Amino acid sequence: MTSLRAELIAESLDQVKKKITNAALGASRSVDELTLIVVTKTYPASDVEILHNLGERNFGENRSEEGAEKSAQVNATWHFQGQVQSRKLRDIAGWATYVHSIDSPDHALKLSRICNELGKDISIFLQLSLDGAPDRGGVIDTEIAALAEQVAILPNIKLAGLMCVPPVSYEHQRAFSEIAQIHERFKSRFPESKSLSAGMSSDFEVAIAHGATHLRIGSQILGSRAYHP
Repeated sequence: MTSLRAELIAESLDQVKKKITNAALGASRSVDELTLIVVTKTYPASDVEILHNLGERNFGENRSEEGAEKSAQVNATWHFQGQVQSRKLRDIAGWATYVHSIDSPDHALKLSRICNELGKDISIFLQLSLDGAPDRGGVIDTEIAALAEQVAILPNIKLAGLMCVPPVSYEHQRAFSEIAQIHERFKSRFPESKSLSAGMSSDFEVAIAHGATHLRIGSQILGSRAYHP
């Protein structure tokens, strides 16, 4: 069964990588500009081990407990992508190299202090919200630069760039065109923070065409639901 699972994952991974390459070529971009983060939330650590054996080194989790457990089994670059809760920041800092969902100066400050205590650095993305919906997290365009100013001076924190998950109601081209415009303005103000974490299984090709650098892809590689061996 494990051998069959490995074959299925290898085939799906290859298909996704071909789509990434084609999308990059279509956008006159180098595939070397892109980082594939395989989102392994709800999938077993055995899947992560298969992917690691296939050469993947970046994995994303939405729950700190899962991230801590899997990162202890597979040595890789781990990305926390879920909504941040203050009480979970110390746990997250224990295993994550990147946090993609900072939308509060208080969270950034607390993370900086924790990282200082732990003697480590963490890279963060500021979460951009296109519609300002409070239940989905994120900061609107007119407030993102002010947050970046506060975060950029914190010790043990590296501001990587922006992250965005478009609202479901937004058509893909519209959403990523808007994200791209905001990202360009952000880069002009914060030239050291050029990364854009955007694009998931349903829209990563459009995201690539609009400047995404970090792609968070799960179901197109691992299937629509968690695999149970």
